[in-house]
Amino acid sequence: MTNRSTPTPTLSKGKDSTTPIDIDIPDNYVSWTLKNQKALPPFRWNNILNELNWLNVSILTIPPLLTVYGILYVPLQIRTFLFSIFYYFVTGLGITAGYHRLWAHRAYNASKPLQYVLAMAGAGAVEGSIKWWSRGHRAHHRYTDTDLDPYNAHQGFWFSHVGWMLIKPRRKPGVADISDLSKNEVVRWQHRWYLTLLLIFGFGVPTVIPGLLWGDWKGGYFFAGAARLVFVHHSTFCVNSLAHWLGDTPFDDKHTPRDHMITAFVTVGEGYHNFHHQFPMDYRNAIKWYQYDPTKWFIWTMEKLGLAYQLKSFPDNEVRKGQLTMQLKRLRETQEGLRWAPDSNELPVVSWDSYQEQSAKRPLVLISGFIHDVSKFMDEHPGGRHLIAKMIGKDATTAFFGGVYDHSNAAHNLLSMMRVGILNGGHPHGFDDKAIPPAQRLRIAQYNELGYGSSAMSDGGEGLMG
Repeated sequence: MTNRSTPTPTLSKGKDSTTPIDIDIPDNYVSWTLKNQKALPPFRWNNILNELNWLNVSILTIPPLLTVYGILYVPLQIRTFLFSIFYYFVTGLGITAGYHRLWAHRAYNASKPLQYVLAMAGAGAVEGSIKWWSRGHRAHHRYTDTDLDPYNAHQGFWFSHVGWMLIKPRRKPGVADISDLSKNEVVRWQHRWYLTLLLIFGFGVPTVIPGLLWGDWKGGYFFAGAARLVFVHHSTFCVNSLAHWLGDTPFDDKHTPRDHMITAFVTVGEGYHNFHHQFPMDYRNAIKWYQYDPTKWFIWTMEKLGLAYQLKSFPDNEVRKGQLTMQLKRLRETQEGLRWAPDSNELPVVSWDSYQEQSAKRPLVLISGFIHDVSKFMDEHPGGRHLIAKMIGKDATTAFFGGVYDHSNAAHNLLSMMRVGILNGGHPHGFDDKAIPPAQRLRIAQYNELGYGSSAMSDGGEGLMG
């Protein structure tokens, strides 16, 4: 049995980095950690200099300052502008197709050449090594919207966007296993040489290519280097912030991730985040052909070229189940805001003689076994008052259901709201489907309304599992 009082796990003596760090965590790890792990005191503005993570502050402020200088003092050539956009997508795909979908989520397998290209492109985005980035992202998925989530969306938009990097974290992120990455030679290589790769692909390549090819060294440095880096940073950060704030929840609304086209456009296709959090191992972020997800198409193209393989996609049946669940939930919410016909179990059962007697005092009409008080509708009836008046005290079932006019679903729904009683033994044979108003025939029922609860185990027997 698991020891429920086990503290936050650490690598035991004799274990190395290839041993899963979460192999011995207790089954109440989250609650235990939140209760027993001491967090830093709340952030205080009067202690701001000690609260800041100065390395991250430098990384996130120097490129914008260089960009401003370049805009003011360096002419922007069209070729440099176009190359900056191209290199934005190269380094962006290093994060989305590499760091995110390949290494953090193992959504597909990549050949060694593709892995090296993605590792170098990802280094050019200056967002940490694969190993560091994936560890934090796996914690984000495992502990979404809790205090063990390093960029918890409940802490606010700006916290999840940049605050979590600029300010020292109040507590350590939850444990997340990256033992598989520790076995990967490309990940180990990039982690070892990360600083060198950062300088080469973050600023060296975007400066040298425009400089050598068309003589724009400064433009390459300030625009393809610094400005491009600012866009890549905030594009990625939007996955943590905008994707948890803007859009819909078509697959599940338990947590904050949302789907939105705008987020997809600013994140190189990572904007269908509600789908992603439900099916994180899927190599796609957008499942419809018209949804913007260049990362998906890049991975697909790499497979066609033989550079990627074993692309994972969640079973369509399960994806559609998630969509249906949310559709039914929203229908249920709409349903609960409507008024419905009186419960037939609460209506009085009236004899034919009593029906005749009461019809002489007020306009009552019998349709499909139900007695209806039509006093407030007679003057509103589209066919005229006289058609209702002549059926008072009579059975108008045949006339209502096609004899005089085959009434619409809306008419049937409205009629059901006028029910005041049930005729004893008066429900005509063959009209069972007419007793329930059309709007209620597909009414969404909650689990406890369906009468579930009995099972093969209720009498002590054994049930069969398929």
